[in-house]
Amino acid sequence: MARKKISLIGGGQIGGVLAQLIAQKELGDVVLFDIVEDMPQGKTLDIVEGSRVDQTDIKLSGTNSYADIAGSDLVIVTAGLPRKPGMSRDDLLTTNANIMKSVAENVKEYAPNSIVIIISNPLDAMVTLFQKVSGFPHNRVLGQAGVLDSSRFSTFIAWELGVSVKDVNAMVLGGHGDTMVPLIRYANVNGVPVMELLEQKHGDNAKEVMDAMVNRTKLAGGEVVKLLKTGSAFYSPATSAIAMAEAILKEDNRLMPTCAYCKGEYGLDGYYLGVPAVLGANGVERIIELKLNEEETAALEVSTNAVKSLIEAMSNLGF
Repeated sequence: MARKKISLIGGGQIGGVLAQLIAQKELGDVVLFDIVEDMPQGKTLDIVEGSRVDQTDIKLSGTNSYADIAGSDLVIVTAGLPRKPGMSRDDLLTTNANIMKSVAENVKEYAPNSIVIIISNPLDAMVTLFQKVSGFPHNRVLGQAGVLDSSRFSTFIAWELGVSVKDVNAMVLGGHGDTMVPLIRYANVNGVPVMELLEQKHGDNAKEVMDAMVNRTKLAGGEVVKLLKTGSAFYSPATSAIAMAEAILKEDNRLMPTCAYCKGEYGLDGYYLGVPAVLGANGVERIIELKLNEEETAALEVSTNAVKSLIEAMSNLGF
């Protein structure tokens, strides 16, 4: 059986980690593309030279030519300017929209049958633009954000409760930005509601503790940017995208928070938004509609409006 071909567009920090993780998990053969001459070739050579130690036999190659992504089963896009301290995701809009337009045109030409996962920011806008330019079916274009945001939320909960993060289940919906919606009511530790455990530990202060974790989750990307000073998060976005890629390539039908195209779900029609989706052989197999209460619905509406404003701003810029 022929191995899957996975092309990574963008050879920066995230792209390099993606290539390494794909190699270690043996998900398929990798092509790492970047416009910077020799850089993707150097990164893939470095990873390949560790193959004996990692006990992996997949093929990795770096390239500066889009022609080399031909026949890809899956494409993961990280291309774009990373955030800098004090820069919002929205500040990246104009620069990264120009980059994404070029990426979409080339993926359409050379890998027209691929499923595409976008990581580039501002996420919701970049997914929308890629689909518009490529004309790919909506189910084959999706964005990674919710898996990462949910992992961050779960991590903070595990730290607070002193439990293994392996047992924490938490989901974040909405746009990938400050208006994201961590679902407090659904958060649990192996089925035990997180709020019950927080009440046992903190009594009447449980809500205050949860609110602090929710706020940290919303600002988590900026916290990393501030600490790094010269870049943005790269490992956690990469491993989150690999979880999505694995679900698609192995046809696992896993339920994951995904930036997916809504056709009436959650009262949203014709927009990409972070929602629970089943990922499998066709990309987004279906969207799952959760029963949200009034407060959750209102929060998701705020996030939806923020995404709509971003799309409108992108449209006004001519994209």
